[in-house]
Amino acid sequence: MSTASPSSLIAEVLRQPDDLLKLAAYRKKLLKEKAALDTKLSEGVKSQLDATRDALVKLQNSKAAVSVIREEMLAVEKLMGSGEGGENFEKIIRVSAVHRNFAQTAKMVQNLRSMSDKVDHLASLLDSDKNHPDGSAGPSYNLLPIHFQLQQLEAFRNETLHQAKKSAPQEREILVKWFEKLDRVGQDFESWMWEIGGRIVELARKGNGSTVVRLLKIIEFEGKEDEKAVAMRLVRRVATSDAASKFKSMQANARVIKNFRHKFLDVLKASIAQSFERHYLDNQYDFLAFIEDLSWVYKDIIRIKDDIGPLFPDDYEITSFLVKNYHKSLNDTLRKVVDSAPEAQVLLELHAWIKEYRVSMKELEVPAAWLQPPLLDGKSQDLIEDYVKLIVTKLEEWTVNLMKEETGTFTWRTREPEQGDDGQFGMEGVVDFFQLVNQQCDLALDSNQGAVLARVVTESAKVMRRVQDEWLKLLAEEMKGHMEKKPEEVLPGLVEYVIALANDQLKSADYVEALLTRLEPLVSEKYKAVISARLNEAIDGYLDVAKRCTTALVQFVFHDLRVATKSLITPAWYQESLMDQIIETMKDYMGDYQGHLNPSIFEILVEDFLDTFLICYLSALRRASSNSLRIPTAIQKIKSDISTAFSFFGAYKPAQQELQQNFEVLDMVVSMLDASPQMVFMDYWNFAKVHGPQLAFVEALMKARDDLDRDGVKEIMETLRRKVKEEEIGDPEEPTIMVKIQATSGGLFSNLTNLAGTYTSNFSAPKFSASGLRGL
Repeated sequence: MSTASPSSLIAEVLRQPDDLLKLAAYRKKLLKEKAALDTKLSEGVKSQLDATRDALVKLQNSKAAVSVIREEMLAVEKLMGSGEGGENFEKIIRVSAVHRNFAQTAKMVQNLRSMSDKVDHLASLLDSDKNHPDGSAGPSYNLLPIHFQLQQLEAFRNETLHQAKKSAPQEREILVKWFEKLDRVGQDFESWMWEIGGRIVELARKGNGSTVVRLLKIIEFEGKEDEKAVAMRLVRRVATSDAASKFKSMQANARVIKNFRHKFLDVLKASIAQSFERHYLDNQYDFLAFIEDLSWVYKDIIRIKDDIGPLFPDDYEITSFLVKNYHKSLNDTLRKVVDSAPEAQVLLELHAWIKEYRVSMKELEVPAAWLQPPLLDGKSQDLIEDYVKLIVTKLEEWTVNLMKEETGTFTWRTREPEQGDDGQFGMEGVVDFFQLVNQQCDLALDSNQGAVLARVVTESAKVMRRVQDEWLKLLAEEMKGHMEKKPEEVLPGLVEYVIALANDQLKSADYVEALLTRLEPLVSEKYKAVISARLNEAIDGYLDVAKRCTTALVQFVFHDLRVATKSLITPAWYQESLMDQIIETMKDYMGDYQGHLNPSIFEILVEDFLDTFLICYLSALRRASSNSLRIPTAIQKIKSDISTAFSFFGAYKPAQQELQQNFEVLDMVVSMLDASPQMVFMDYWNFAKVHGPQLAFVEALMKARDDLDRDGVKEIMETLRRKVKEEEIGDPEEPTIMVKIQATSGGLFSNLTNLAGTYTSNFSAPKFSASGLRGL
């Protein structure tokens, strides 16, 4: 308490000179505070005086009561002292007990007689609630009246059966039968309670929240009764025998612990789980509809927070309890969906919905602690992995089936390939395959994730490469059989199917190019590079297979010409018109090829034919025996062959200047054959500048000339070797056709397979795409 003096208090108030002007206001304020304090003190003194007066009155009454009790106790003691009074007292006690027992028996009989009517009345009230149009979601107005009367009847039943514990079994059976109707109604009522309890969200939605309150009052009442019963049992357990005898009336009211609160919470859990199970079963054949209709979960949670939470006592923490159970049941149901191996689109929609769920719960201000564990254990991204795997699996399965059918058709060749309006051969599977690929890419686009699209494109490209490898392997096997077996042992139609395969490969490259054009603008640069690289690899793969087909088509022709080509630059060559035979055979094949091949492939085929012809003719010159070239007759014969071949190829290759460049190597060879020994070097020099030294080839040519003896050939070759060394003539930077003449000892067909790509690349992607690729 402050001990400051009045002068110091005044000094606190009057610190400044102008504070003197505020004295009137200070005085008014202090007077007002004094008046309020006086009023409080007066009221306090008055209340204390009243309390003291009441206490004195009660004390006097207590004294009077104590005096009366004392007098009565003395009178009782006096009576007990006399023998006559004791005997009368014992009689009074016995008469009181008989009267009490008689009253209880009469009451019990009366209750038993009236019980049936009461139970019937309760049953009718219960049926009235049940028959409401809304059923258990209705108002259930009779809930509390039924419970009040029912619990009184149950208390009577408990007391009656307790008193009959020592009765004969037959008597107990009779009592039990008397209470059977009551037991049935009690069970029906409890079942009806839990049916209502399982629909509290529906009750709140229909505006019947008061029904929930009535249900909670019943649960709370029974809970308190359970607590009393438990307390009685504990008292009897710890009390002495004398004290225990005082609880006989309590014992008679023994009851079965109902535990309604826990049952109610269990019912809520079960009803939530049933709601999700019902939704799952209703949509088990259409999981997209299952996901689309899950919005009811959000509506229920909003209803719980806004309407149901306020109806419950705080200690229930009902909002937390219900939201947690909704989340748990949702998680269990989603697991069931994922475990049922749904379609790829379902996985994608589910992934998107889970993302939306997290956002929505945050907007609803649902604490993260209530949503544990996360849906699918927080591994919802695995849905995307499963989605990609499923897409790839479906693509691979379908491709396996398609290739099984396509390769079977290619191998057995029981009918001619499909033929389009333009006469081009083809097979049926290409369009179907790329429809499937485009569908899978569209599904990946629905994910709105560039990584997913890149994965699907990468896996699709792998499938394409496997298909390409399978075609290359099958083509090699069929070509081997065609070359090694007798004609009668080979199934017909291989040429037509190779043409069809070549056309399909170009068509496939077209489709991949169109797919690339469609997808690139839809993704970021990061994924655009991946998609472009994978699809360009696939395009190159299709072009490789197409190139292998053109090589096979060339092999067919020169396999038929193998006798004629082996006779070139031999004695028979001088006697027969071998070149005319060769050209006629090629013309027949080229006519068929031109009618059924894609024009872009045919253009490349002409290049391969020309290269193969040149290799064939140069190889014949390379392997010519010594002195087999009769100069000048052979020169004229070679020039005639060249002229015939030039005219033939000119019909398919209008660019005469380019064709002349192709035949230039033969012109150079003829010039070396026609040159005098002294001038060979001049013509060789022009040849070597383009094709490199090629000394072994030139030496073979010189040895084949019949106008040169061994010494002359030796002298020429020494001169050429010396000049090559002096002029440092090396191989050209770009390989030319002469590289294929280096290894002709193994035969022509050992070189045809690798014809393209060794010295030129007729199937380079830019050239081929420009002339052949079309949009889908």
